Amino acid sequence: MTSAISLAIMGLFMWSGATGITASTTTWASPVPPAATSTVETALSLSVRLTGYNAVPEQTDGDPHITASGAYSNPAVIAARSRDLAETLPFGTVIALENAEKNVNCGFETVDHLIGYRVIADSMHPKKQKRIDVLLDAADTVMIGVNGKPRKATNPAIALGLCNVTMRVVGKVSLKNIPATQKELALMMSHTLAVR
Repeated sequence: MTSAISLAIMGLFMWSGATGITASTTTWASPVPPAATSTVETALSLSVRLTGYNAVPEQTDGDPHITASGAYSNPAVIAARSRDLAETLPFGTVIALENAEKNVNCGFETVDHLIGYRVIADSMHPKKQKRIDVLLDAADTVMIGVNGKPRKATNPAIALGLCNVTMRVVGKVSLKNIPATQKELALMMSHTLAVR
């Protein structure tokens, strides 16, 4: 009887090793790509300054369509981090941004519907510190009111301004499998968070 139990336990360990399931990485079945993982480090939360940028030559280095990580500059899901956060937020880290402090220069509530989860795949100028920069569509607009004046259409990166927010790590994805839409990224992260 004892040898049958030992054999069953050994078989379980061999089976879990054969499917790629380990303590720090979970492989997902369809429709969620095998790019999402959940680890102990995903509990990280930081206070950071948040800004927005567009994939245009004036606001990027080199090719505005390629991020520092080599990923495509997709304004639906990409974010940059300041270089001082490189060790804490390596490329592929998925973050959520929340709890913006109310202040005159922060338009978080105007663009929060465009932010969602973000994949860290770009890097900021070395002078920037403790900052997250979300990539927003240069062709998009949001409506803002200025000092009680009539509302006008403005680029979301400008409308966002400079905000103090809480940034929370929610997972990690492979840079080769970054989802193209917020819906896909949210689905991937909902499965990742469910197994924590």
